[in-house]
Amino acid sequence: MHNLIFLSNLDGADLDPYVRLNEAQLLHACEPNSGLFIAESPKVIERALRAGYRPASLLIEEKVLERDLADIDHEMTVNQTTGLGQTPIYVINSELIRQLRGYNLLRGALAAMYRVKRPDLTSFLASMPSEHPRIAILENIVNPTNIGAIFRSAAALGIDGVIITSDSADPLYRRASRVSMGTVFQVPWTYVDAKIWQSEGINLLHQTGYQTAAMALRHNTVSIDDPKLDKVDKLAIILGSEGPGLKEKTIVDSDFTIKIPMAAGVDSLNVAAASALAFWELGNRLKK
Repeated sequence: MHNLIFLSNLDGADLDPYVRLNEAQLLHACEPNSGLFIAESPKVIERALRAGYRPASLLIEEKVLERDLADIDHEMTVNQTTGLGQTPIYVINSELIRQLRGYNLLRGALAAMYRVKRPDLTSFLASMPSEHPRIAILENIVNPTNIGAIFRSAAALGIDGVIITSDSADPLYRRASRVSMGTVFQVPWTYVDAKIWQSEGINLLHQTGYQTAAMALRHNTVSIDDPKLDKVDKLAIILGSEGPGLKEKTIVDSDFTIKIPMAAGVDSLNVAAASALAFWELGNRLKK
């Protein structure tokens, strides 16, 4: 039995995550605990629940209530995921929903969910597969759409984990998780402080047996299909900011600089597109 609460207004403090808090404010909500994020659409919500995230509440438009709850319940039953229990489910009518930020982009149900604590870099690396792990490092990638698309490619193409510098967009931003189709809950990931990454990140990777491949154009750049890359036991693929790309120190400190061969007159791809090609070639899609 669902705990349905039909709304006549949006005044209650419990509705703040949907109505009055922006992404940055959600990040710091519920402190000293881990904060909140918004998951959008039954598919994204179900994947978050399956990954162990706890919902604080749900918000569903009345005209699609039956459909969205049926989708969530079905996915949870199929995947033997714990039900919603007495989680408040706020039901909103068509008139009220127009007062929500970005209502015209809604893709069904919304859920305010509690964040979880992320492991530190050393613990995260220790949790990766012992044989032939392939991880991605996202350095200063600030567009949530690109973050979401990179995660979707990582999930599809055999990347075992993702490390994100703290100056990048948050994978749990609503837009990022929506674009990822919920794969931000499927691929293991963690943050690394941007200053720590610059000062000692690659050294920490080397200490745990990883070699690093920075995606950049340099005189010594090798193609992503170079056979020597496949022979590397532990490989970290580093992708940089949408505009300036990777920082010079990251490139200099890396074991390889790698590129995607392209037609004359074009020197680069969008970082999300580049990640898909690199993951296809270098990921564990064939479980080598």
